[in-house]
Amino acid sequence: MTARVRPVGTFDLEVVAQLHAASFEEVWGVKAIAEILAMPGAFGLMAAAEAEGDAAEPAAFLLARIVAEDCEILSVGVAPAHRRRGFARLLLSQATEFAAASGARRMFLEVAEDNWSARGLYASLGFAPVGRRRDYYRRTSGHAAALTMRRLLPAG
Repeated sequence: MTARVRPVGTFDLEVVAQLHAASFEEVWGVKAIAEILAMPGAFGLMAAAEAEGDAAEPAAFLLARIVAEDCEILSVGVAPAHRRRGFARLLLSQATEFAAASGARRMFLEVAEDNWSARGLYASLGFAPVGRRRDYYRRTSGHAAALTMRRLLPAG
């Protein structure tokens, strides 16, 4: 299976909303995603899984925005059937390249403190914790703290 990455377009909003709903308890709908992508400096990427002879299947998304020299990853989600296949790493790598080429020097994201899988991925990509937000994520079982992580970007 191969992956194809492309920018999120207007006609992708419903698919991104479905991927978000499959990835998180606190769901962003089509309207929220459209509002994010309408912000200055915002961009989205979507990865599709392609198997020989089959149509591409949406597998993962990334939403981010660049403000001055900072790029903030707002959300990254991978459909459960496609996890642990490198889609998030691929999207983060392409977002890093785009952000650096756009003049960003730092990239930030937030991750649930108890999401060890994502934290391991982010650490392997050069992200390090720089802050903590108590009770940041709402869950059916209560709240979870968020770690703010940062990595420096190569000059574009």
